[in-house]
Amino acid sequence: MNKSSFFIIGQHAVIEALRNPKRKVLRVFLTEESKKNIHRKSPKKDLLKDVKVYFKTKKELDKYSTKENLLHQGYVAEIEHFELPVLKDFVKEKNDITLVCLDGVTDPRNIGSLIRSAAAFGVDGIIIKERNFPRDSKLMFKAASGAIEYINIFEVSNINSTLKNLKDKNFWVYGFDGNGEKNFTDIEWKGNNILLFGSEGSGMHQHTSKYADFLVKIDIDKKIESLNISNSAAIVFHHLSYLKKNS
Repeated sequence: MNKSSFFIIGQHAVIEALRNPKRKVLRVFLTEESKKNIHRKSPKKDLLKDVKVYFKTKKELDKYSTKENLLHQGYVAEIEHFELPVLKDFVKEKNDITLVCLDGVTDPRNIGSLIRSAAAFGVDGIIIKERNFPRDSKLMFKAASGAIEYINIFEVSNINSTLKNLKDKNFWVYGFDGNGEKNFTDIEWKGNNILLFGSEGSGMHQHTSKYADFLVKIDIDKKIESLNISNSAAIVFHHLSYLKKNS
């Protein structure tokens, strides 16, 4: 794992990085007000203990976010990556696992929003191709709003071989496609499942879609062609979470 450092911005992204014991936070740049807010949000634990803190004005912090046209909210941190879990170890002797697999999804904002929804609704992890994961993206961390600290992300070199291996381990693969045979709400969702989402526009790669056991769809008004992938995923995650809680 590459331990080189990178910067993240935004209140939730920075505070949750500070809360995560696995995350190495090298430096934090704050306004006086954002420091007070950190203490208000965590009165029982000093999140800034053993962290190098530098106080800046909002204007001084703008240089960290102007390029991406993002709001830093008075919070900037320099952090390191932590060791990601290994997929084959994670799935050993586990049952009723729900994993998300992203095929060709590269937009940092969409990935960040999807991570946020996945963490909110108890998805067990996200599989993504190594070269498609924007691991140093301020935009992705900002869109994830701190949730990236609480979700398992599995970077793999090849999506197709990963799906094949998981199918051999009794996972069902459900590909989400507007032309799917069934509405996803008609599925029982038992056992170990993989929710396969393709990129916006082109959808799943043709060869990858062959690894799907079923093609399912989200039933929407015919006047609307499709939904943003992060919105689609949130709808699916909420439904599965509801079923699990009420089973």
